[in-house]
Amino acid sequence: MSSFEKTFKKTPQNSVARIPKRGVYDKQEVYDILDAALICTVSFVVDGQPFAIPTIHARHDDKLLLHGSSKSRLMMHAAEGHDLCVSVTHLDGLVLARSSFHHSMNYRSAVVFGKGQLVEAESEKNDALAMFTDKLVPGRWDDARKPTSQELKATLVVSIPIDSASAKVRTGGPVDDDEDYALDVWAGVVPIQQTFLPAEADDKLSDGIAIPEYLREYIDNNS
Repeated sequence: MSSFEKTFKKTPQNSVARIPKRGVYDKQEVYDILDAALICTVSFVVDGQPFAIPTIHARHDDKLLLHGSSKSRLMMHAAEGHDLCVSVTHLDGLVLARSSFHHSMNYRSAVVFGKGQLVEAESEKNDALAMFTDKLVPGRWDDARKPTSQELKATLVVSIPIDSASAKVRTGGPVDDDEDYALDVWAGVVPIQQTFLPAEADDKLSDGIAIPEYLREYIDNNS
């Protein structure tokens, strides 16, 4: 898909079949959902056996990046160019309806499809690892020790050009049957939000090392 295309083409692979009005194919909205997630799930099939592995991801333009041990089944399989499906979900609220049948959740989810490509150049692997590190905590890469050549050799990085993708989003309150609105039952939404708690220093931290300002600000902004 060319970078100037603003939407993903609807296909049998990426089309939202259940409640299609919740389907989102705008590229930027899909990417925003991906970028906001700290963990993704990578689904793949090896010798007829399906697997779904949670892992860390990053995105660079129209490519999703994965990294892991050179001995990882997921990473070895992905590096060989097989088809992959990657998904993320944010839970935004519990939706309590008047009837048990219409209970739901508010959420933002995204599913992307593509084939893995091994990243081999050491400079490109370093760039990818910087993206992973700064995705966890912006500014961390410049503060922490960089990987050694041996550590790079023990790490596989795979790039996944995003060939197809879609998102599915639910917002708002419960939707009950007309005859149920008169029931004497509370209905509404219980919002859910991910928050950060105060940082806990490592027991082996040397004396005099204070929490860095970039980390303090990051926690404060997400508390």
